[in-house]
Amino acid sequence: MLWPADTFVDFEHSLNTAVKKLRAALGDTPENSRYIETVPRMGYRFIAPIQVVAESADLQRLKHILEIELPVAAEAVDAVPDAKISEISGVFAKNAWKISVMAIAVVVAGLIGGIHHYRSQQARRLTDKDTIVLADFTNNTGDPIFDDTLKQALSVELTQSPFLNVASDLRVGEMLRRMSHSPNDPLTREVAREVCLRLGGKAIFVGSISGLGSHYVVGLQVMGCAGGDLVAASQVEAANKESVLKALDGVTSQVRGKVGESLTSLEKYDFPVDTTTRTLEALRTFSMGQKALRDSGEGDAIPFFRHAIELDPDFALAYTVLGRAYENVGEDGEAVRDFTKGFQLRDRLSEREKYQITTLYHETVTGDLDQARAAGELWVQTYPRDGYAREKLATVYGDLGAFEQAHNQSQEALRLDPESTVNVFNIVATAAGINRFEEAREVLETARAHGLDGVSIRQSMYSLAFLRGDSAEMERQLAWANGKATAEELFLSQHSDTEAYYGRFRKARELSKRAVEAARRDKAKEIAATCEIVGTLREIEIGNASLAASRVLSALSLSPTREVKILAALALARAGDAAHALTLIIELETKNPVSTLLRSYWIPTVRASLEIQAGHPQEAASLLAIVVPYELSETSNLTNMWTLYPVYIRGQAYLLAHDARAAAAEFNKVLDHPGIVQNGIIGALARLQLARAKVMMGDTNEGRKEYSDFLSLWKDADPDIPIFKQAKSEYSKLK
Repeated sequence: MLWPADTFVDFEHSLNTAVKKLRAALGDTPENSRYIETVPRMGYRFIAPIQVVAESADLQRLKHILEIELPVAAEAVDAVPDAKISEISGVFAKNAWKISVMAIAVVVAGLIGGIHHYRSQQARRLTDKDTIVLADFTNNTGDPIFDDTLKQALSVELTQSPFLNVASDLRVGEMLRRMSHSPNDPLTREVAREVCLRLGGKAIFVGSISGLGSHYVVGLQVMGCAGGDLVAASQVEAANKESVLKALDGVTSQVRGKVGESLTSLEKYDFPVDTTTRTLEALRTFSMGQKALRDSGEGDAIPFFRHAIELDPDFALAYTVLGRAYENVGEDGEAVRDFTKGFQLRDRLSEREKYQITTLYHETVTGDLDQARAAGELWVQTYPRDGYAREKLATVYGDLGAFEQAHNQSQEALRLDPESTVNVFNIVATAAGINRFEEAREVLETARAHGLDGVSIRQSMYSLAFLRGDSAEMERQLAWANGKATAEELFLSQHSDTEAYYGRFRKARELSKRAVEAARRDKAKEIAATCEIVGTLREIEIGNASLAASRVLSALSLSPTREVKILAALALARAGDAAHALTLIIELETKNPVSTLLRSYWIPTVRASLEIQAGHPQEAASLLAIVVPYELSETSNLTNMWTLYPVYIRGQAYLLAHDARAAAAEFNKVLDHPGIVQNGIIGALARLQLARAKVMMGDTNEGRKEYSDFLSLWKDADPDIPIFKQAKSEYSKLK
């Protein structure tokens, strides 16, 4: 009657210990009870005859000790009203708890021992600066559904707490490698303790699940790393398999309180994991996806996350993580869909996860970067040790073109999670963006020395190789990516940009074609369409615009996502196809009313391009004034083709308006940011445009030098490129 099937029971060790001590003192046994009887599934009952006696001198002395030495305990005893005592036992009087001197001695000893234990527990309690490591769950049930699943659930439970500093799987995996283990080796309590010690941690959390008839018992222990002493422990019973996640919620909450987390924190940050998903199979599949993401990247992880959502269509966290995986491989259309669903289901997320999805949603779906920044800053403020929060805030700052702030957050993210390849990629990008190339090189070398590898690391290696002109290293990274799902198209696209940067367009076209084919093979339609438009836009910039419209419309038919439409509108505008470009930007404006970059970066750039084509350079320059705060924005992980594009177009507008000095300032701005523009073709063409501006200013010597630098850069360029032929002709007239 008291415990229906859908409830769970908390087994407190203190009660068991107290009864065991009382039985030992009384000479009692569970099998032959004279004083204390075990009542199955209910607890314990005192069964000896009770006699009310007058207080002896010993009893009075003990009461005095309680009142003087242990006032808290005495007050607690005296606070019990007579009516309540009578309710417990009709024969008990106010002081009937003093059954005998021996019993009181046991109580006092227990209180003194308890206070000593409490003080020692206080000394061992965790602080918000202590790192903890999660060991693998011990699965004693024989049911594989619990393998990895409960550890994943425990991680979700603990990482929502701002008080607890849980070592990430990446940090633990890297430490295992340094210990000559595989990152996939079982993390037993012994191995976890060693990992914890090496990380400078304080404690490990060790979970277990056992069968109890048709029920399950979920246990959690917290053990010190150094001595292996027990810091806290709790057990909860689940009536059936479906109640296991609820039981885990209960046991985790109890242990969090025992290790020192405040009641206020527990009340605010104790979102139950069984609300995130009630399906063990979905959670198991999600856990497999997280493992695949750590081990081999987004390409292998995405199918697991998709399947987890199929098993539980309301699995909010799975939508969030799947959207992030798609975003990382350049499939923004898929990311928008998943982030939207995750945001709609945010009531099924913890506070930390709500900050996460809110930041991602506004960054990627609505495009409102002010909202994204506000959410990211609150996330960092609430969880200052969360490396992922720092990483995402850095990305938002990068979207805004605030490279110093992005770099600061990237540095902190890397400090908190030095084994994250994404953090390494971000800090290399932001350091290069503010021309700190030596710092970028050192960060990358340190990461490589620690054994970090993967697509993000290889992209960073390629970028730095380009910046130092190391063609052999770029070729090595291209070879590494060959045949790798979602990686091959990224590197082919990057290398096509590099070949175009040096004027080798025949090679660039072949690489772009291969990139499109690889993306189609991997069913990455948005990447395929983007690669098609990148190649088209490069052709437009060198004077080959005749086939632009057909190629852009082909890309749109392949993947008509928002990002592809933005790029299509830009390419069409640069090619002079005003009708199609205007149709696209009107649609984009209508459907994305609060997108920061769409309204303040892309649409002004498209409209300015149309004004240039119409012969209105002053209007073009005026339209681009709104872009100034965002002109350094990082707009793509796939290509550098349109990085600093508004600056380049503004320079062209000033040239057409015969304001050579203003034009030179814009082209110099492009050349002053090599770590941002990198291998985008405007980084090469800005040299030619600067030469034209210098000549227009009357500075023939400087103009001749800039022409010479451009032609030297394009010494191996294909001879039939229209803009190349123009440059050679213009230079020859200056000799």
